[in-house]
Amino acid sequence: MASQDWLDKDFYAVLGVSKDSETNDIKKAYRKLAKQYHPDRNEGDAAAEQKFKDIGEAHAVLSDPEERSEYDAIRSMTGGGARFTAGGPGGNGGFEDIFSAFGGGGGGSRMRYSTGGGSPFAGGGAGEPDLEDILSMFGGGGGPAGFGGQGAGFRAPRGPQKGGDLTARTRLSFRDAVEGRTISLDVNGEKVTAKIPAGVKDGQKIRVRGKGAHGDPQAGRGDLILTVSVDTHAVFGRDGNNLTIDLPVTFAEATLGATVAVPTLDGSSVKVKIAPGTPSGRVLRLKGRGVQSAKAKGDLLAKVQVVVPTDLSDAEREAVEVLRDSATDDPRADLTSAARA
Repeated sequence: MASQDWLDKDFYAVLGVSKDSETNDIKKAYRKLAKQYHPDRNEGDAAAEQKFKDIGEAHAVLSDPEERSEYDAIRSMTGGGARFTAGGPGGNGGFEDIFSAFGGGGGGSRMRYSTGGGSPFAGGGAGEPDLEDILSMFGGGGGPAGFGGQGAGFRAPRGPQKGGDLTARTRLSFRDAVEGRTISLDVNGEKVTAKIPAGVKDGQKIRVRGKGAHGDPQAGRGDLILTVSVDTHAVFGRDGNNLTIDLPVTFAEATLGATVAVPTLDGSSVKVKIAPGTPSGRVLRLKGRGVQSAKAKGDLLAKVQVVVPTDLSDAEREAVEVLRDSATDDPRADLTSAARA
């Protein structure tokens, strides 16, 4: 953006904020206006399209601390308008009038300003002064001059600026987070689609390229930083890339051994063998039945939970009593002896 444009345009007025507004207030004002004048909501409205470009241009400058500092420094020379006091006895000269003293031409001619080094009159193109060097004549000091000795850094205007990053949050079901999906969400009044990769974790941040704030005209958009929250599942849990499940087995199955079905997240089931004498808490690993990440696929970990019957028939109770009375080992013998040591 040329500095002459900065003199001609009041970006604070474009966004409807005051000159001492905080960055957050500027951002809120931009979001509100961008939503109001977005081309998708004003199709075929040339005035709305121009307004959308103007507020994008104003936000790009005022949201960047360095750009805003330079803009305020330039505008302070003119009292906020497009002309300023040229100095010397008597008079007010236009911005172009001052430069015409260095480069010739009429007072009403529009100037172009270069970022080139060397002589202030040797910028880009024949007879075009270097704005940065010429302004240093008024503020003192060479190079990027501090205006008026106040330390407001002055750099040559930069080209079109890319839009800033935006943040958003989304919530996924446990299954969608494991398998991945494409979602649609509203960001500052604009519909945005984002592909969520398989295996995303609760609280993970995903950078969606090119879905952030709009930049200057002819400049790219920023990115969208998306924080993902994942719902819990009634059956499955997660440990890294492994899925976990509590597998209930009966006392008889754990004691005598059995083959049982273990459900998987995709809706199918896998048969596993329970070895005779399997204790509660033993973990059975089902290879390749976990979360598929970009690097590897996890396993399904089935933790055996022996179910103790609580509602026995008379025959069942008698059978358990026979088992109890015939037992010869005391499972607490080692515990008692260790406690006495």
